[in-house]
Amino acid sequence: MTEKIPATVITGFLGAGKTTLVRHLLQNAGGRRIALIVNEFGDVGVDGEILKACGNDACSEDDIIELANGCICCTVADEFIPTMEKLLASPRKPDHIVIETSGLALPQPLVRAFNWPEIKSRVTVDGVVTLVDGKALAEGRFADDEEAVAAARAADPNLDHENPIEELFEDQLNCADLVVLNKTDLLDSAGLAEVSAQLKAQLRKATKLVNATHGEIDPAVLLGVKADAAIDLHNRQSHHEMEGEQQHDHDDFITFIVDLPGALDQKALLTRIASTIEAHDILRLKGFAAVPGSEARLLIQAVGPRLTSYFDRPWRANEKRETRLVVIGEKTMDKAAIEKSLRG
Repeated sequence: MTEKIPATVITGFLGAGKTTLVRHLLQNAGGRRIALIVNEFGDVGVDGEILKACGNDACSEDDIIELANGCICCTVADEFIPTMEKLLASPRKPDHIVIETSGLALPQPLVRAFNWPEIKSRVTVDGVVTLVDGKALAEGRFADDEEAVAAARAADPNLDHENPIEELFEDQLNCADLVVLNKTDLLDSAGLAEVSAQLKAQLRKATKLVNATHGEIDPAVLLGVKADAAIDLHNRQSHHEMEGEQQHDHDDFITFIVDLPGALDQKALLTRIASTIEAHDILRLKGFAAVPGSEARLLIQAVGPRLTSYFDRPWRANEKRETRLVVIGEKTMDKAAIEKSLRG
């Protein structure tokens, strides 16, 4: 019998560092040929573009497939299964498949999809890896803290229900074989110990916890877990499954794009973005910008109040030089006001 191709699912909340981790993995693949499926929530493949800029033989541009029509857990039949069949039909089969989910994806439906007859005999879920933003968790985000949840509800009448972000975070932890506590360089020793203890209390007994900075994890730790997660789903149930619900939707989140015309001054643009984030409830912002006098595009990433930017690669000759930002947040945020603020 032909040996099954192992697949690793990389999940985690918005801005936890999934793309950075995958990029490090590709750059240290150790001769493995890796096929990468990137699930972008929204219309712009920002994460896929970042990964294609790696220039690494382990995963060429032809080996990177973007699913940009919504959360992968909601498009399994329409997109994921046909994508997997296409990969498996290729004469150059990969040694390993890596799937980077969107920050809004429930991992359980995706893992369950590996039991579909079309792929069950040919692919195995080697492991589910969940990234956690250590700094965010230390600040009380996505923590299992009833007082913090109550305070959030009191401050915002729109949160007069069980917090969907909290549930999503717990579901991603519950499905994991390995949890990567990322951005540990932003924590002191006491803070790291506290966050680690908090996470361990929420994890399944079989789940391992490792620390990381900038997503730098040895590929030998990420790959070769051999969890065969698709046959262990009864130990990985989501809130929806435990409550008897079969459907998962994203009515609590919205994603929209803001295009800014012409080349923009770098400092002024970043200042405008920072002030917009400060004034509005934006969970995540990412995109690219054209900067006067630069032949490279400026990559912009923001998680909560933390904003980073760097020039990731030169603009291609046939590429339109533009500034395009993807904004993700809860449905209660003021889209019109955010667009107006970003446009200046």
